[in-house]
Amino acid sequence: MAKREEAVNMTEQFAEFKELKDIDKTTLISVLEESFRSVLSKMFGNDDNFDVIVNPDKGDCEIYQNLEVVEDGEVENPNKQISLSDAQADDDPDCEVGEEHTRKIDFAKFGRRAILNLRQTLASKILDLQKDAIYNKFKALEGQLVAGEVYQVWKREVLLLDDDKNELLLPKEEQIPTDIYRKGDVVRAVIEKVDNTNNNPKIIVSRTSQNFLRRLFEQEVPEIHDGLIVIRAVARIPGERAKIAVESYDDRIDPVGACVGVKGARIHGIVRELRNENIDVINYTTNSQLLIQRALSPAKISSIRMDEESKHVEVFLRPEEVSLAIGKGGLNIKLASILTGYSIDVYRDVETEEDIYLDEFKDEVDEWVIEALKNVGLATAKSVLRTPRQDLIDRADLEEDTVDNLLNILRAEFEE
Repeated sequence: MAKREEAVNMTEQFAEFKELKDIDKTTLISVLEESFRSVLSKMFGNDDNFDVIVNPDKGDCEIYQNLEVVEDGEVENPNKQISLSDAQADDDPDCEVGEEHTRKIDFAKFGRRAILNLRQTLASKILDLQKDAIYNKFKALEGQLVAGEVYQVWKREVLLLDDDKNELLLPKEEQIPTDIYRKGDVVRAVIEKVDNTNNNPKIIVSRTSQNFLRRLFEQEVPEIHDGLIVIRAVARIPGERAKIAVESYDDRIDPVGACVGVKGARIHGIVRELRNENIDVINYTTNSQLLIQRALSPAKISSIRMDEESKHVEVFLRPEEVSLAIGKGGLNIKLASILTGYSIDVYRDVETEEDIYLDEFKDEVDEWVIEALKNVGLATAKSVLRTPRQDLIDRADLEEDTVDNLLNILRAEFEE
C-alpha cells in the first residue's frame, strides 16, 4: 500500500471558516468533510471509496482514493480500479492483484471550478449552521433581558445590534409610545419571540411586554434576583402606568419597601427606563378581596360583592373615592382588573355619604378585628351593619361575643 504523503494545504480555501462562534469543532470538521465529499461525489459519481481527513486548526485537508488492483488491461472503472503496473509505479512496488491501493488526491489540481464549488458548498453549509446556532441560542433566551445598539430606524421598526452583531428587531407595537431612537443609542428590551421561517432566524424584542418590567425589577432589586422576593402579578399600560404585586419569603423583608428602595432609589431607575411610567407596588395576598382593595389603591373601598365563579366583582365606594378607583382615563381600574384577574365594576354607595371608616374605631375595637373585616371587603361601619350577624361570624372568622360587641359600638355611633 502506498505511503500517505503530506497533506495538501487548503488554508486559502477555508481559512475564513476556522474560527466560527457558536459552532463547535466537531461539527465544523463534519461540515468540512461533508462539503469535500459533496464535491468529490459530483466529480467521480460517488464518494464511497474516498477518505477525507480535515484539520481545521491547520487549515489543511488530506484526500485519499482507495482503488482495487487489477491485471493490466482489465481496468473497467478508473474511479474504482487501478492496473497492477500503475499501482506498482505509484510508490507501491509490492502490491498484488486483488489488494487495495491508496492514492493521494491533490484537490487543488482539479482546477478553479472544483475549488469554487467547494467554497460555495462550504459557505452554504456554514451559513445554515450559523443560522441554526443563532436560532437555538436566542430561542432559549426568550423572555430574558437583552441590550442592543440602534443601527437603523425605520417607520415601523428599529434594528438593533447586540455585542456579537446579531440583529434584533424592535417593532413599533413593541415600543413604548414616548420612546425616541437615534443611531448609536443603547436600548434594553426583552426577547419576545424568535421565529425561524425558511431557516431565517428573526429575533423580535419588546419594551412593552410585562416581562420587560419583571426583568428590570430583577436587575434593580437584589432580593428579587436572589429569590427572597417573588413577583406574583404584573399589569402594564406601557408609557402610562403599571401595577406589580410582590411577596416575600422572608418575614423580615418588606417586599414593597425593598422594591421601592431608600427614597425611591431603586424604582426611580426603572421609571426612567420606562419613560416615566408610574409604577404602583403592592403586597400580594391570596385573599382575593384584600388583593382587589390593594389593587384599587389609593381609593378606599366601603364594601365588595364577589362572584368567584364568574370572576366578577362589584365594589362600593364613597362618592369622593369613585374617581380615585377609576383613575385618569380609567387606568387604575383597568390595571386592577388585569392584576387580580377579576372584572371590576365600581359603584357610588350613597349610603356611605355619612359613613365612617373602621379605622376610626381603633380606640374601641381591636385592630385585628378591623383587619379581619377589611380582609373580607368590609371597610366602613355601615357596610358592617348591613351585613347579617351570622355572615360576620362566618366570613371574618370572629367569635359571637366579638361580633356583638362590635355591632353595639357601631350602632351607638350612629344613634348619637
